[in-house]
Amino acid sequence: MQNYQIGEIILLAFPYVDQRNVKRRPALVLLDTGNGDVVVARVTSQQVQTEYDVKLIEWKRDGLLLPSIVRLHKLATLQKTLVERQFGILTTKDLSRVKAKIRHICASV
Repeated sequence: MQNYQIGEIILLAFPYVDQRNVKRRPALVLLDTGNGDVVVARVTSQQVQTEYDVKLIEWKRDGLLLPSIVRLHKLATLQKTLVERQFGILTTKDLSRVKAKIRHICASV
C-alpha cells in the first residue's frame, strides 16, 4: 500500500458530515502512519473563509487547478483505498502556513 507524505494533495471521495454522501474533492494529507488510513483536511475552491482556513498562495505550483483553501476544521481519517490520484505537494511556503495555523488551533484548545 502506498504511503503519503505530509503536504501531498490527493483526490478522493470525501464524506459529508452526515456520512451518507461523498464528494470527489482534493484533500491535503496531514498524517500517514503507514497503515491503511490517512488523515486529511478538505481543500476547496470556495473562497469564503473562516478562522480555521488557510488560503494557498502558490496553488498552481501546489498542483491545483483553481485558487484553493485548506479547511483545517474539516478533517477526516479515510482509507487509502479511496484515493483516486495525486495532484501534487504543497510548496514550502504554503506548507509552513498550514503548519502555523495547526499550531495556532492546537494552542487554543
